[in-house]
Amino acid sequence: MDIILVPGFWLDASSWDEVTPTLAAAGHHVHPLTLPGLEAKDAPRSGIGLRQHIDAVVTAIDDVDGPVVLVGHSGGGAIIYGALDQRPDRVLRAVYVDSGPLGDGGNINDELPSDGDDIPLPAWEVFEEDDLIGLDETLRAAFIARAIPQPKGVAIDRQVLHDERRLAVPATVICCEFTSEQLKRWMAAGDPFVAELTRIQDVDYVDLPTGHWPQFTRPADLGAALLAAVDRAS
Repeated sequence: MDIILVPGFWLDASSWDEVTPTLAAAGHHVHPLTLPGLEAKDAPRSGIGLRQHIDAVVTAIDDVDGPVVLVGHSGGGAIIYGALDQRPDRVLRAVYVDSGPLGDGGNINDELPSDGDDIPLPAWEVFEEDDLIGLDETLRAAFIARAIPQPKGVAIDRQVLHDERRLAVPATVICCEFTSEQLKRWMAAGDPFVAELTRIQDVDYVDLPTGHWPQFTRPADLGAALLAAVDRAS
């Protein structure tokens, strides 16, 4: 199986390095992506928005033969969902790592502090305590060292969806800083945050208790959870 891994904000393909061995050892072809504007700290980010990131994932889908599994962490969940909307016949399963699908007209996060075309990694105080569970001082220092400013347009642009066949593609949500029971309660209450998720016809939920970055805090366990999700897609 071809597995396309899309990182969340401030991260490039290398953020999956401790997760991919589990998938590769099982014989899968793993494609971690570095999205436009995240190639380097000094990469140009002007003019890069959500559409450019979605298009990069669509290109990755088109570059392989046969079906794929899409994996998106955090803001990457919105990106893979936009790509799924473009290629619903090519995706066997979408996996959301502490994330979920973003519906038409929504944006990923228009409240993050920006600096021109960039959204630098904020101070830790900006995040909720639950985000930072397991992210010890060593991991925080490593995160700061690797962090690349996020193109502002990706965070603030509106999602544009066209093809409701996307709703028939099975999904897995790996719940980290929130539990699957919390997520289901929000869905039952009609919380806008999970409105699009309620429309998907087939959703599995996996609990992996940790903070918002399980690829750093529990990489082996995340790899196992992804492997199980891929196996369900096969």
